[in-house]
Amino acid sequence: MNIPSLEGKVSAEEWQLRCDLAACYRLIALYGWTDLIFTHISARLPGDEHRFLINPYGLFFEEITASSLIAIDQEGNKLSESPFNVNRAGFVIHSAIHAAREDAHCVLHTHTRAGVAVSAQKAGVLPISQQSTFVLASLGYHDYEGVALHDAEKPRLQADLGTSNFLMLRNHGLLTVGASIADAFLAMYIFETTCQIQIAAQAGGELGMVDPRIVEGIGASVRAQTDGAGGAFVWPALLRKLDRQNPGYRD
Repeated sequence: MNIPSLEGKVSAEEWQLRCDLAACYRLIALYGWTDLIFTHISARLPGDEHRFLINPYGLFFEEITASSLIAIDQEGNKLSESPFNVNRAGFVIHSAIHAAREDAHCVLHTHTRAGVAVSAQKAGVLPISQQSTFVLASLGYHDYEGVALHDAEKPRLQADLGTSNFLMLRNHGLLTVGASIADAFLAMYIFETTCQIQIAAQAGGELGMVDPRIVEGIGASVRAQTDGAGGAFVWPALLRKLDRQNPGYRD
């Protein structure tokens, strides 16, 4: 692919956002959370208008670069030149959440095996691990309505997420939101790990549950674990890992 670089052609703030989002796509690939070319990560562009960056539809996540990301509006229409299309149907979920949550600067959605497996369980996320307590402290559920193609589903998505940062899409997958790309990625790492642990634990004996009182007070523990920085605490280390294993996302 020969995608002309946008560095110096967009604002410094937008370029940094593009680099971080491209890195996030490649990290999702690195950790094995992709579903071929499907699912999305969207990030709100600076400014008062509701404009977003999203992946060029048809590229593997490990191929995405800062310059290849496409700017779109709230309806998923392209606002910038690109030889690629945007999966507008898949943006129904993202546009609903961005519209309802001004604090959701990044929306991250996956279809991993562990995530879908737990989403198919009636009890959902069980309080059986330290990771699960972080999720349960801010978790919503949305019932499956088929492939998310219709705007009529948006109000129910918005209501089911509410003020939570984790959303389990029943029989479908996982979704996280964050005030930054780093926050949304860290939340998904915890969410995905929670589901992997649950599936593994269910293959063994009787499960022990965490005391509900621990879940109620987990917010302070989360802040303490990251020195109050959230995803920004681990993001530089993740970028160093990516630079070693799959550089080029800043192109």
